[in-house]
Amino acid sequence: MIESYFRQITSRAWLVLLFFGLLVTLAGGQLGKIRLDASSDSLLLQGDPDLAFFRETSRHYASSEFLILTWRPAGDLLAASSLEPLAAMVTALREIPGVSSVTSILDVPLLESPPLSLTDLSEAEQLPTLRDPAVDTGLAFEEFTTSPVYRDLLVGAAGDVSAIQVSLATDPSGPLLLDEREALRGRALVEQLDPIATSRLQEVEALYDAFLAVEGERRSELVAEVRAVAEQFKSHAEIFVGGVPMIAADMIDFIRADLVVFGIAIIGIMTLVLGIIFRDWRWVVIPILNCSMTATIMLGLLGFLDWRMSVISSNFVAVLLIITLSLSVHVVVRYRELEQVSPDENRRRRAASAAQLMLIPCGYTALTTIVAFASLMVAGIQPVIDFGLMMTVGIVLAFVTTFMLVPALITLLPAPKRVIPSSLDSGMTVRFAGWVERYGPAVLVFSGVLVLLVAVGISRLKVENRFIDYFKESTEIYQGMELLDARLGGTIPLDIVLYPPLEESADTAAVESVDTAELQQLDDGAATDIGGLADTFADDPFGDDDFGDDGFGGGDFFAEAGSVAPSYWFSPQGRDLLDQAHRLVEARTETGKVLSLSTAFEVMDGLYGAPLGAIELALVQNSMPEDVAATLVRPYFYPDTDEARISVRAKETSKDLKRDQFLRELRLELVETLNIEPERVQFTSLLVLYNNVLQSLFKSQILTLGVVFLVIGLMFWVLFRSLPLALLALAPNVLAAGLVLGVMGLLGIPLDIMTITIAAIVVGIGVDDCIHYIHRFRSEFAVDQSYHAAMHRSHGSIGRAMYYTTLTVMVGFSLLTLSNFTPSLYFGLLTDLAMIAAVAGALLLLPKLILVFRPLGPEGGR
Repeated sequence: MIESYFRQITSRAWLVLLFFGLLVTLAGGQLGKIRLDASSDSLLLQGDPDLAFFRETSRHYASSEFLILTWRPAGDLLAASSLEPLAAMVTALREIPGVSSVTSILDVPLLESPPLSLTDLSEAEQLPTLRDPAVDTGLAFEEFTTSPVYRDLLVGAAGDVSAIQVSLATDPSGPLLLDEREALRGRALVEQLDPIATSRLQEVEALYDAFLAVEGERRSELVAEVRAVAEQFKSHAEIFVGGVPMIAADMIDFIRADLVVFGIAIIGIMTLVLGIIFRDWRWVVIPILNCSMTATIMLGLLGFLDWRMSVISSNFVAVLLIITLSLSVHVVVRYRELEQVSPDENRRRRAASAAQLMLIPCGYTALTTIVAFASLMVAGIQPVIDFGLMMTVGIVLAFVTTFMLVPALITLLPAPKRVIPSSLDSGMTVRFAGWVERYGPAVLVFSGVLVLLVAVGISRLKVENRFIDYFKESTEIYQGMELLDARLGGTIPLDIVLYPPLEESADTAAVESVDTAELQQLDDGAATDIGGLADTFADDPFGDDDFGDDGFGGGDFFAEAGSVAPSYWFSPQGRDLLDQAHRLVEARTETGKVLSLSTAFEVMDGLYGAPLGAIELALVQNSMPEDVAATLVRPYFYPDTDEARISVRAKETSKDLKRDQFLRELRLELVETLNIEPERVQFTSLLVLYNNVLQSLFKSQILTLGVVFLVIGLMFWVLFRSLPLALLALAPNVLAAGLVLGVMGLLGIPLDIMTITIAAIVVGIGVDDCIHYIHRFRSEFAVDQSYHAAMHRSHGSIGRAMYYTTLTVMVGFSLLTLSNFTPSLYFGLLTDLAMIAAVAGALLLLPKLILVFRPLGPEGGR
């Protein structure tokens, strides 16, 4: 049946080519629909309870997205030569459609320029700002550089750099869709949804995905407009643009550029290398055409299905090229062997025979590679899951395309005038066989040394990373994050939510509560922008609306003294606990700027001239002017649950920041030092969520590799019908995967959402080589029952195909080292290492193990 199939393919080669030409044409029409997704929703651990808590607290402190601009003039920060162009830039930014507000040093309330008393503050209708001509700029400079609120947040401690927050208008339909989606997903976890709810869940998921796509495009356009405005004023100051939308837009730009530039470059280099190796244009055109058509059809499928690529799954195109090239080259090399053995045989029959001979080994390599990539589907992170699914679909497509298109193309292309021998490259692979024969013990000793190094390297493997290292130092993202981290208090946010004692909550609930309808009405008109400065400079690398915490509270609950139930945190005992927690967090070397109600109390102590008592604390809770409340109280206090929030920004650029260890130690320190119940302390925000992602990746992927190897071992057993041979085939694969992970550990390359996929790639590539080699070795051994002769013939035949693929892919993927996106650089280098490890294991270690253990029985039939 298989023979009949390939004869039909080769006898109808023109129809096959026409069919694929039509598919490519249809796919080409879908390429414009391909979308890249860099939203935080796609990079978080779905089902994470910390994610649900984060979204809940985000609603408490109504969040919005924002951009951050740093302003560092050549002269004095508050000189007219700095403030005048700054004012002009702020005005230009406010005029951009989609910008809801802009906050800078020009507009924030000044409490100490000149100093106000607590009474003056409570009676003031409007507080002074730098825009007021009467303001003393000298006092204002001192306030900006010494105030516990503004220092290292709005203005650097040295007074030479300032920050501007550009808040972006949000579409309210997005959060509503997200809430409905999460509610339906939550129901689906505890009960079976009825058909109506199931249909609604599917509808809401589609609507939210469409919203994210539109919102992403809109945010990218806004980023471009803000950058254009900033560019106009760079003659007056050094300006960097930062923030969630800018980072997302730049990541997409880097990935899109890598896809186009390096995709074309890799194919070009592959063409050149294949030309040098084969010295026959037919064997260049066929693999490259097959790779190009397969990639185009797959990309068209992604566009048609609106299956979006992310920073992780965008690598699937490059990996698909590897696998398709490998399949193509194996069929081509087999055909060339038949061409040299039987040059007078009918070309159509020879093409069918070559494809038929390679169908079974290539089929098993496809299946085992799918198993390797299927391990990514347990990650719990959608882009990693998508990468596994895309590779599964892509491998199936590559297999089908190869065993239809390649034999058809071989039939259609003109026969050469003479058959070109393969002596150029066979010498290298035959030399490997000689090394195994002469230096076999050294191969085993060297492999043993590698095992020890792998063990050491894997023991040093870590899941910590610095997001800033994703970008080269020359990029604006790197420079902006470094400046924010070093001069403006840190970049990565952490929120610590503290709850009062249970008896305090019960007492509070018994007090007359505020009119909720009135609060909701006041909330609709909330608040000024400076509250956002509490968190805005936490330059969240991934976010969408959930990450853009601008620090605003839920409503104007500071209407009149006595109108709100007294809070535990505005009592002397509550303040004392909060002050202790604030100081403890601030003392950690990993933390930068720390803000909380304790900051507000410190400011008010200075205005009052003494520590606040119980009455003054109640006044702070209930009678502050709106702009002061929005700055000092609302971002750190939520009255409905009487919770207090400590806003922390960790130093992302610090090489000493170990997220998991830092979070565990800080939680334990807070509980033990404050002597409070663990449930009264909750951590949230990006630092927690990203740490959960990394820890989950380590558990789900590294530990899953054992299961993957077990499944592949069983598949080897079925394929080779020999348990010893299956175990021998596993050895080089385990060593290759361990080698790549060990090198990462020795070089300090962390496991993260990008590099975790390398393990699956190594397993997939290594398994392919071993299957092809053993399949051919068994055929050659059956000829004369000689292990040594079978090894030499296998190296001279299938070894060449493995060698071709490795050399071609290595040269092509080395181009990725030129990328501005460091994960792409690592991907190129580690893929090259994986290719070397796989082919070396299959051509050196595996044949030596076969010679030592003789799993096919004694030689000569004995």
